[in-house]
Amino acid sequence: MTEINLSARIPKELEAELVKYMEEEHLEKSGAVRKLLFQALREWRIEYAFKLLSEGATTLSKAAEIAGMDIWSFISKVKAAKLLWVKDSVIEKDLGKFK
Repeated sequence: MTEINLSARIPKELEAELVKYMEEEHLEKSGAVRKLLFQALREWRIEYAFKLLSEGATTLSKAAEIAGMDIWSFISKVKAAKLLWVKDSVIEKDLGKFK
């Protein structure tokens, strides 16, 4: 993996939390920031996939791909989040075909 340099200005309060995190996780600053950024982006990808799915802008399998997860793990997350991603009108239309 190719790495790039990244700098950011943060408030003093956030620095204090970062120092505590570094101590607890036994990491130096760049490792701690990299780990936190990776975790935050992983969570963001899942939330973004949820958003697209709930808006009907993507399919379940594509949302799982966006989240960086296999389909079954993603379905488990969707279920745990109680995300409504199939509109009532779609269900009613499909059920109407069976009447």
